[in-house]
Amino acid sequence: MSDNTVEGLRARYGERWRWLAVITVMLGTMATVLSATVVNVALHDIMVEFGIRQGQVHWLATGFIAAMTTTMLASSWLLDHFGVRKTLACAMTVFTVISIVGGFADSPAQLIAARVGQGAMAGLMQPMGMYLVFRIFPRERRGQAMGIYGMGVILAPALGPVLGGFLVDEMNWRYVMFAPAPVTLIGVLMAWRFLPLPPSRPEPYRFDTPGLLLLGATIGLALDTLNRLQELAGQEWRIGVQAIVVLVLLTLFVIRERSTRHPLVNLALLRMPSFRNANLGAMALGLALFGSTYLVPLFVQTSLAFSATEAGLLMLPAGIVLGMTFPLAGRLADRQSARSLVVFGIVMFAISATLFAISDKSLAFGWLAFWTILGRIGIGFMLPALSTGALNPLAPEQLGAASSTINFTRQLGGAFGVNIVALTVEFGEHSDGLPTIDAFHNAWWLVAAFVALAVVPVWRMRA
Repeated sequence: MSDNTVEGLRARYGERWRWLAVITVMLGTMATVLSATVVNVALHDIMVEFGIRQGQVHWLATGFIAAMTTTMLASSWLLDHFGVRKTLACAMTVFTVISIVGGFADSPAQLIAARVGQGAMAGLMQPMGMYLVFRIFPRERRGQAMGIYGMGVILAPALGPVLGGFLVDEMNWRYVMFAPAPVTLIGVLMAWRFLPLPPSRPEPYRFDTPGLLLLGATIGLALDTLNRLQELAGQEWRIGVQAIVVLVLLTLFVIRERSTRHPLVNLALLRMPSFRNANLGAMALGLALFGSTYLVPLFVQTSLAFSATEAGLLMLPAGIVLGMTFPLAGRLADRQSARSLVVFGIVMFAISATLFAISDKSLAFGWLAFWTILGRIGIGFMLPALSTGALNPLAPEQLGAASSTINFTRQLGGAFGVNIVALTVEFGEHSDGLPTIDAFHNAWWLVAAFVALAVVPVWRMRA
């Protein structure tokens, strides 16, 4: 039997074992990001095949992100009890099975359920990369490691829309559900080979199941309440009651987390100004990343009559540039002020969203691709700096809870961001049942405004 202790891995592979471990967790994150983005170019075909509107189809994106957001906070408990090796391998195995089953869905409900299942497993995988980097790399190399890790992860959203467009146009939209399965299968094999066993485990403690149920109910009901605003007439009382229930559930969740010995969310971390402000910045990053990834393909396919392949190709240059930006941004994060890098990224993304908001149907493909590139450069500068600014000041024993928390807030921003963006598009002007370009303009203005507001908490990071 192979020795998968840190010492055993170092003896077997030398110092390069750290990078082999990073590549392994990177595959898990790539699969989650691929799943989150590859479906976007298939939304139009899914709407047509099942005869559903944008108000329902957006749950394929929102349901995935909401489930991922909820289960993400369970990763700290799983890491403490089973370690990164077992947790990641099992999550990727289940994710593979759900992806294959979801590809055979014959109703919108089944497809949405499969997306929710994918998201639940993705939530367990997503924090593993950040956790591992901050555990096995020295402080002065964490930014570089996050940059390399991020560069690999960004290949997924860069290639995802292109792959999805090809699969939709040349085969069938169902193949976008199958697409992540080969990645996770390889990841399972690499996890058992390259990931270390935990050097020690804390005393077993009870998982905060009530906290998870309260959080899941709060997020799910809040998103459903927002979704119901799309058909407000006759539902005013129901929406009002649901909103009150959401506030009650949120209050109960906070009370639970403050009173239990081992909370799902360590609220004490959020009392640290730098960590709290970094999390607010992470919410803006989630809105920027997932909101724009949802909007761009739907915008150009619906308003500009692009094919799925053209929509994917539009995002390819931006993904490549983002992959090139990450190592540079990671190195800068080791040397420069985190807040200045994040503010620069926010400004770049806000410019990109504003340019989309003033676009018209006569714009050439190249200009749209360039505007997408500007936004991805902004995201590339935001992610490594937010990670180092949030986690560097913390003690090693806080990293598991902190990494899951900041990933959670980023995904929370993405979940509500996609929902609010979809709501804005649905409220906008429609023609023949499809949103017009003016409806998308409103959504882009909203995204630009929300991300720009994040400058305020980010500037207070003092890191």
